[in-house]
Amino acid sequence: MANPQLRTSLSLHETVREEILKRIQSGIYQPEALIPSTAMFGEEFGVSHITVKRALRDLQAAGALVSVAGKGTYVKKQTRVLRKLDVLMPSYEGATIQLMSITRERISDPTMQAFDPPEEAMLCVRKTIFADGAPFMYDATYLSADVESEIIEEFGERFVTDALQQHAIHIVDTDLIIDAAPAVGKVEEIFGIPTGYPMLRRYYKYTTTAPTITIFGVVQAPFDRLACTVSIPSGPKLGQRGKMKM
Repeated sequence: MANPQLRTSLSLHETVREEILKRIQSGIYQPEALIPSTAMFGEEFGVSHITVKRALRDLQAAGALVSVAGKGTYVKKQTRVLRKLDVLMPSYEGATIQLMSITRERISDPTMQAFDPPEEAMLCVRKTIFADGAPFMYDATYLSADVESEIIEEFGERFVTDALQQHAIHIVDTDLIIDAAPAVGKVEEIFGIPTGYPMLRRYYKYTTTAPTITIFGVVQAPFDRLACTVSIPSGPKLGQRGKMKM
Protein backbone atom coordinates (compact mmCIF):
# COMPACT_ATOMS: atom_id res chain seq x y z
CA MET A 1 0.00 0.00 0.00
CA ALA A 2 1.40 3.37 -0.96
CA ASN A 3 2.57 5.70 1.77
CA PRO A 4 -0.02 8.39 2.59
CA GLN A 5 0.78 11.95 1.68
CA LEU A 6 1.81 13.76 4.86
CA ARG A 7 -0.40 16.72 5.69
CA THR A 8 1.51 19.74 6.92
CA SER A 9 -1.41 20.83 9.13
CA LEU A 10 -0.98 17.70 11.28
CA SER A 11 1.90 16.33 13.31
CA LEU A 12 3.44 13.00 12.26
CA HIS A 13 1.57 10.91 14.81
CA GLU A 14 -1.71 12.66 13.96
CA THR A 15 -1.18 11.88 10.27
CA VAL A 16 -0.56 8.21 11.06
CA ARG A 17 -3.56 8.14 13.38
CA GLU A 18 -5.90 9.64 10.80
CA GLU A 19 -4.72 7.24 8.08
CA ILE A 20 -5.28 4.18 10.30
CA LEU A 21 -8.68 5.52 11.36
CA LYS A 22 -9.62 6.05 7.70
CA ARG A 23 -8.76 2.44 6.97
CA ILE A 24 -10.91 1.27 9.87
CA GLN A 25 -13.86 3.39 8.78
CA SER A 26 -13.56 2.28 5.14
CA GLY A 27 -13.44 -1.39 6.10
CA ILE A 28 -9.84 -2.08 5.08
CA TYR A 29 -9.29 -3.13 8.70
CA GLN A 30 -12.35 -5.14 9.77
CA PRO A 31 -13.82 -5.27 13.32
CA GLU A 32 -11.94 -7.71 15.59
CA ALA A 33 -9.16 -8.06 12.97
CA LEU A 34 -5.50 -7.83 13.92
CA ILE A 35 -3.88 -4.71 12.46
CA PRO A 36 -0.22 -4.51 11.31
CA SER A 37 2.50 -4.30 13.93
CA THR A 38 4.17 -1.11 15.07
CA ALA A 39 7.26 -2.05 13.09
CA MET A 40 5.23 -2.60 9.91
CA PHE A 41 3.45 0.73 10.29
CA GLY A 42 6.75 2.46 10.98
CA GLU A 43 8.25 1.06 7.79
CA GLU A 44 5.16 1.89 5.72
CA PHE A 45 4.80 5.48 6.93
CA GLY A 46 8.52 6.15 7.27
CA VAL A 47 8.21 7.23 10.90
CA SER A 48 9.62 6.07 14.25
CA HIS A 49 8.08 3.38 16.46
CA ILE A 50 7.37 6.07 19.06
CA THR A 51 5.29 8.04 16.54
CA VAL A 52 3.26 4.93 15.64
CA LYS A 53 2.71 4.04 19.31
CA ARG A 54 1.38 7.55 20.00
CA ALA A 55 -1.07 7.19 17.13
CA LEU A 56 -2.23 3.78 18.34
CA ARG A 57 -2.67 5.04 21.91
CA ASP A 58 -4.90 7.85 20.60
CA LEU A 59 -7.05 5.32 18.72
CA GLN A 60 -7.30 3.05 21.77
CA ALA A 61 -8.40 5.98 23.93
CA ALA A 62 -11.00 6.87 21.30
CA GLY A 63 -12.40 3.32 21.35
CA ALA A 64 -11.31 2.38 17.81
CA LEU A 65 -8.64 -0.15 18.80
CA VAL A 66 -7.97 -2.52 21.67
CA SER A 67 -4.57 -3.95 22.60
CA VAL A 68 -4.20 -7.49 23.93
CA ALA A 69 -0.92 -8.24 25.71
CA GLY A 70 1.13 -10.83 23.87
CA LYS A 71 -1.21 -10.90 20.87
CA GLY A 72 -1.29 -7.47 19.27
CA THR A 73 -3.73 -4.67 18.51
CA TYR A 74 -7.21 -5.31 17.12
CA VAL A 75 -9.97 -3.22 15.62
CA LYS A 76 -12.59 -2.89 18.32
CA LYS A 77 -16.05 -4.17 17.50
CA GLN A 78 -18.43 -1.25 17.97
CA THR A 79 -21.47 -2.36 19.93
CA ARG A 80 -23.75 -0.21 22.03
CA VAL A 81 -26.54 -1.44 24.29
CA LEU A 82 -29.54 0.82 24.81
CA ARG A 83 -31.13 0.40 28.23
CA LYS A 84 -33.92 2.19 30.01
CA LEU A 85 -32.49 3.93 33.07
CA ASP A 86 -35.58 4.25 35.23
CA VAL A 87 -35.40 6.75 38.08
CA LEU A 88 -36.47 4.08 40.55
CA MET A 89 -34.94 0.86 39.20
CA PRO A 90 -32.70 -0.03 36.20
CA SER A 91 -33.97 -2.28 33.43
CA TYR A 92 -31.90 -5.39 32.68
CA GLU A 93 -34.41 -7.16 30.47
CA GLY A 94 -32.71 -9.88 28.41
CA ALA A 95 -29.41 -9.52 30.28
CA THR A 96 -27.50 -12.23 32.14
CA ILE A 97 -25.17 -11.93 35.10
CA GLN A 98 -21.91 -13.51 36.17
CA LEU A 99 -21.10 -13.40 39.88
CA MET A 100 -17.50 -12.27 40.42
CA SER A 101 -17.20 -12.28 44.20
CA ILE A 102 -18.96 -11.82 47.53
CA THR A 103 -16.76 -10.20 50.16
CA ARG A 104 -16.97 -8.03 53.25
CA GLU A 105 -15.44 -4.58 52.86
CA ARG A 106 -15.93 -0.91 53.63
CA ILE A 107 -17.16 1.57 51.05
CA SER A 108 -14.12 3.65 50.08
CA ASP A 109 -15.28 5.28 46.83
CA PRO A 110 -15.20 9.08 47.38
CA THR A 111 -18.25 9.71 45.18
CA MET A 112 -20.37 7.29 47.18
CA GLN A 113 -19.66 9.26 50.35
CA ALA A 114 -22.39 11.65 49.17
CA PHE A 115 -24.85 8.93 50.25
CA ASP A 116 -23.40 8.96 53.79
CA PRO A 117 -22.76 5.18 53.89
CA PRO A 118 -21.94 3.37 57.15
CA GLU A 119 -18.30 3.20 58.19
CA GLU A 120 -18.31 -0.49 59.06
CA ALA A 121 -17.64 -3.30 56.59
CA MET A 122 -20.59 -4.31 54.43
CA LEU A 123 -21.42 -7.28 52.24
CA CYS A 124 -20.07 -6.48 48.74
CA VAL A 125 -21.46 -8.38 45.74
CA ARG A 126 -19.54 -7.87 42.49
CA LYS A 127 -20.90 -9.06 39.16
CA THR A 128 -20.61 -8.54 35.42
CA ILE A 129 -23.76 -8.04 33.34
CA PHE A 130 -23.86 -9.40 29.78
CA ALA A 131 -26.00 -8.62 26.72
CA ASP A 132 -25.75 -10.72 23.56
CA GLY A 133 -22.84 -12.61 25.10
CA ALA A 134 -20.66 -9.54 25.70
CA PRO A 135 -20.07 -7.65 28.97
CA PHE A 136 -21.59 -4.20 29.04
CA MET A 137 -21.89 -3.37 32.76
CA TYR A 138 -19.92 -4.06 35.93
CA ASP A 139 -21.78 -3.73 39.22
CA ALA A 140 -20.59 -3.54 42.82
CA THR A 141 -23.42 -3.67 45.36
CA TYR A 142 -23.00 -3.08 49.10
CA LEU A 143 -25.58 -4.01 51.71
CA SER A 144 -25.95 -5.01 55.34
CA ALA A 145 -23.42 -7.65 56.34
CA ASP A 146 -26.00 -9.50 58.43
CA VAL A 147 -28.28 -10.44 55.51
CA GLU A 148 -29.58 -13.99 55.90
CA SER A 149 -27.40 -16.65 54.25
CA GLU A 150 -30.46 -17.97 52.38
CA ILE A 151 -30.73 -14.64 50.53
CA ILE A 152 -26.98 -14.39 49.90
CA GLU A 153 -27.02 -17.75 48.12
CA GLU A 154 -29.47 -16.29 45.58
CA PHE A 155 -27.15 -13.43 44.60
CA GLY A 156 -25.32 -15.73 42.19
CA GLU A 157 -28.52 -16.37 40.25
CA ARG A 158 -30.29 -13.00 40.23
CA PHE A 159 -29.75 -9.33 40.94
CA VAL A 160 -29.54 -8.24 44.58
CA THR A 161 -32.77 -6.23 44.46
CA ASP A 162 -34.61 -9.13 42.79
CA ALA A 163 -33.38 -11.55 45.45
CA LEU A 164 -34.50 -9.23 48.23
CA GLN A 165 -37.94 -8.80 46.69
CA GLN A 166 -38.34 -12.57 46.63
CA HIS A 167 -38.12 -12.30 50.43
CA ALA A 168 -40.62 -9.42 50.70
CA ILE A 169 -37.92 -6.75 51.06
CA HIS A 170 -38.84 -3.92 48.69
CA ILE A 171 -37.30 -0.63 47.57
CA VAL A 172 -39.06 2.44 48.99
CA ASP A 173 -36.64 5.26 48.09
CA THR A 174 -33.90 5.78 45.52
CA ASP A 175 -30.98 8.21 45.22
CA LEU A 176 -28.84 8.32 42.06
CA ILE A 177 -25.60 10.00 41.01
CA ILE A 178 -24.54 9.69 37.35
CA ASP A 179 -21.07 10.78 36.25
CA ALA A 180 -18.12 9.81 34.06
CA ALA A 181 -14.58 8.89 35.04
CA PRO A 182 -11.46 7.18 33.62
CA ALA A 183 -11.29 3.38 33.84
CA VAL A 184 -9.13 1.91 36.59
CA GLY A 185 -8.67 -1.53 38.09
CA LYS A 186 -10.87 -4.53 37.38
CA VAL A 187 -12.97 -2.91 34.65
CA GLU A 188 -9.94 -2.71 32.36
CA GLU A 189 -9.66 -6.50 32.35
CA ILE A 190 -13.40 -7.17 32.09
CA PHE A 191 -14.01 -4.87 29.12
CA GLY A 192 -10.58 -5.14 27.47
CA ILE A 193 -9.96 -1.40 27.63
CA PRO A 194 -6.84 0.64 28.48
CA THR A 195 -6.29 2.55 31.70
CA GLY A 196 -8.03 5.91 31.55
CA TYR A 197 -10.73 4.83 29.07
CA PRO A 198 -13.93 6.90 29.65
CA MET A 199 -16.52 5.11 31.80
CA LEU A 200 -20.16 5.92 32.51
CA ARG A 201 -20.91 5.41 36.22
CA ARG A 202 -24.28 5.15 37.92
CA TYR A 203 -24.16 5.32 41.72
CA TYR A 204 -27.26 4.28 43.63
CA LYS A 205 -28.65 4.11 47.13
CA TYR A 206 -31.81 2.10 47.78
CA THR A 207 -33.72 2.39 51.05
CA THR A 208 -35.78 -0.75 51.68
CA THR A 209 -38.73 -1.82 53.76
CA ALA A 210 -36.27 -3.63 56.07
CA PRO A 211 -34.98 -1.07 58.60
CA THR A 212 -31.53 -2.72 58.75
CA ILE A 213 -30.99 -3.06 54.98
CA THR A 214 -29.93 -0.11 52.84
CA ILE A 215 -28.29 -0.87 49.50
CA PHE A 216 -25.39 1.13 48.01
CA GLY A 217 -23.64 0.48 44.74
CA VAL A 218 -22.10 1.59 41.47
CA VAL A 219 -22.62 0.31 37.93
CA GLN A 220 -19.89 1.05 35.38
CA ALA A 221 -19.84 0.72 31.59
CA PRO A 222 -17.49 1.97 28.83
CA PHE A 223 -18.91 5.17 27.36
CA ASP A 224 -19.24 3.61 23.89
CA ARG A 225 -20.91 0.41 25.07
CA LEU A 226 -23.99 1.71 26.87
CA ALA A 227 -26.61 4.35 26.16
CA CYS A 228 -29.49 5.05 28.52
CA THR A 229 -32.95 6.54 28.33
CA VAL A 230 -34.53 8.08 31.40
CA SER A 231 -38.22 8.15 32.39
CA ILE A 232 -39.12 10.68 35.11
CA PRO A 233 -42.69 10.55 36.46
CA SER A 234 -44.29 13.94 36.92
CA GLY A 235 -46.09 15.13 40.01
CA PRO A 236 -45.41 14.62 43.72
CA LYS A 237 -44.61 10.89 43.43
CA LEU A 238 -41.07 11.57 42.24
CA GLY A 239 -40.24 13.52 45.36
CA GLN A 240 -41.65 10.75 47.52
CA ARG A 241 -40.13 7.76 45.76
CA GLY A 242 -36.91 8.80 44.05
CA LYS A 243 -34.31 11.51 43.74
CA MET A 244 -31.88 11.87 40.87
CA LYS A 245 -28.59 13.74 41.08
CA MET A 246 -26.57 14.65 38.00
